[in-house]
Amino acid sequence: MAYRAGRHFLQIPGPTNVPDRILRAIDRPTIDHRGPEFAELGRAVLAGLKPIFKTAGDVVIYPASGTGAWEAALVNTLAPGDRVLMCETGHFASLWRELAGRLGLDVDMIAGDWRRGADPEAIAARLADDKQREIKAVCVVHNETSTGVTTAVDTVRRAIDAVGHPALYMVDTISSLASIDYRHDEWRVDVTVAGSQKGLMLPPGLSFNAISAKALAASKSARLARSYWDWQPMLTANKNGFFPYTPATNLLYGLREAIAMLMEEGLDQVFARHARHGEATRQAVRAWGLELLCANPAEYSNSLTAVLMPAGHNADAFRQVILERFDMSLGQGLTKLAGKVFRIGHLGDFNDLTLIGTLAGVEMGLALAGVPHRRGGVAAALEYLTGAGRADAKAAE
Repeated sequence: MAYRAGRHFLQIPGPTNVPDRILRAIDRPTIDHRGPEFAELGRAVLAGLKPIFKTAGDVVIYPASGTGAWEAALVNTLAPGDRVLMCETGHFASLWRELAGRLGLDVDMIAGDWRRGADPEAIAARLADDKQREIKAVCVVHNETSTGVTTAVDTVRRAIDAVGHPALYMVDTISSLASIDYRHDEWRVDVTVAGSQKGLMLPPGLSFNAISAKALAASKSARLARSYWDWQPMLTANKNGFFPYTPATNLLYGLREAIAMLMEEGLDQVFARHARHGEATRQAVRAWGLELLCANPAEYSNSLTAVLMPAGHNADAFRQVILERFDMSLGQGLTKLAGKVFRIGHLGDFNDLTLIGTLAGVEMGLALAGVPHRRGGVAAALEYLTGAGRADAKAAE
């Protein structure tokens, strides 16, 4: 292949661009995972994750993708045949449902149109109808990566409480953790699922469960088969900074660096940066005259934006033009959204200039692909970012 000058723009909503600091942290010799140097590393990352999840409880780290963390959340707390309430908010919520079914769980799925988040009222209604308390867990996706729709996790918590249902509450934060404000303890989530390759700015390969005391108690009587995913051996070994099996040592180096970077910037500043970039992207989409997939402004994602293609135009053909002409990757539409949407990732190690470069590539691609649109999306984003920058500067005075 011929050399292409400049860097590849990886603007899918994960895996995200890995910062040089994290790449340099990973790029060092592997150490003895039973030795004292590793124990120091293990204790550091296990403690450092707690403020990211906003929890005082345990966080378990697996060498796995987020799918593994989904499975771990279920097998550690439930028994064969248990009823689980889930919400069809998009592709990944649907995959979690499929996984639960394969494990032998009885899944009650609240149907959705993939343009809205989980409906607290619908959840409350299903739980209120469950007079025998057969539903053992409620599972929602905080930020649906396939749609750019965010569910109000705290509102769902209040809906569960309003009907006095004892079900465990499980939340997928794979594309929201360290990008959108999330509070495991305050919102009384029992198991939070996360992955390394998005807001944490790492390569794929680590996944996480943050665990409440209620979930830990449930694990003592859970009867789904588990071995690799079992919390108990992990928690026992973690007390001394170790793991019950070979950990992803070099990724843990990177995780330690990622935690340091997030703390240096400050989580509130990280969330504000993502919110600014999310709104700037939406300003651009509106200026182009295109339609956001997310139908409810209160549920707009600050991690990514999914954009509907005009009728008669294929999103994948448009994405291919952008890849070939500008060496930029955009997210594709998944399953029933295939060819209908493209997704702009704006999470992780991302700044204003990266966003403007991304939006410029999209605007040029729209013209080259012959997609009906108005010019001016980049200008609208620039105007918004400039105004937001002035406001930030004034607030800092």
